[in-house]
Amino acid sequence: MMTDAPTDAPAPQGGENAAGPAPAGPMGDSLSSTAAARVVVVTGMSGAGKTLALKSLEDLGYEAVDNLPLSLLGSLVRPGELQRPLAIGIDIRTRDFGVVSMLAEMDRLMATGKLDMHLVFVDCDDEVLRRRYTETRRRHPLAVDRPLIDGIRHERELVSPLLGRSDVVIDTTSLPPAELKRVLAGYFSLECKPGLVVFVTSFSYRRGLPREADLVFDARFLSNPHYVADLKPLTGRDPKVAAHVENDPDFAQFFTAVTALLGPLLPRFAAEGKSYLTIAVGCTGGRHRSVVIAEKLALWLRENGQRVDLRHRELEEGEIT
Repeated sequence: MMTDAPTDAPAPQGGENAAGPAPAGPMGDSLSSTAAARVVVVTGMSGAGKTLALKSLEDLGYEAVDNLPLSLLGSLVRPGELQRPLAIGIDIRTRDFGVVSMLAEMDRLMATGKLDMHLVFVDCDDEVLRRRYTETRRRHPLAVDRPLIDGIRHERELVSPLLGRSDVVIDTTSLPPAELKRVLAGYFSLECKPGLVVFVTSFSYRRGLPREADLVFDARFLSNPHYVADLKPLTGRDPKVAAHVENDPDFAQFFTAVTALLGPLLPRFAAEGKSYLTIAVGCTGGRHRSVVIAEKLALWLRENGQRVDLRHRELEEGEIT
């Protein structure tokens, strides 16, 4: 899934090193002469979803340009001349691509102080990338004369230095296309108010932790509705399942402890410039206990003035291909 690195240090499971997106004009409007021009550079692993990321940004109101030669980057994003926010795809297909030259050019442009520039790295597990290429019968750019997995590994060696410089890392290993769009909107929407957005997701430990999670809470100690015949076919969205979970003698203390922890943390995250925080709640199957808690937690957050997105991973299907 969505990865976003912690505020103070990049990490493979995703996160954010820069402050949240600066306010911009309405979608389609020209940038004001005083605002820094928004530029989002999208890079990462081939097959991980960079094209979908660019299309998603285009839907948000950005002008999207893919596979731009590095020699033209400076001309395209000349400070003071951009009329719309810009999303640019740069990867190993790009003519004259090189990590050192790419970062040097971005540093030069950002040094002008006239660009609000962000680097997004779209990542995915090597084995999942191999499966995607095999199923779609596409050719990997670096696997023309070598086995597919060798091409994938060689690309990772080439682009991995960009991970440490990325403002946002999104892992699409188990991320549905709609979720990739949601994550990008959380960071780069032109209509969002500045400030922290909290994303709450339920999940199944059987399928692994969400890679984008900043905070994880384990609900497996609570009474499991899966073993109650009338409740097993239902989900945590059903009032009967919610009542069963909330009647567990340890539920109230657990939920109080979670909210007591989050209360002082959220303002600190916002003060550090973090624009998107992911909270994951897990149980064995991801359909009952974690769903109940995620629903209740999202409600608590909204009641306390937070902007919240909610997803139940195991109740949804779909994957980037």
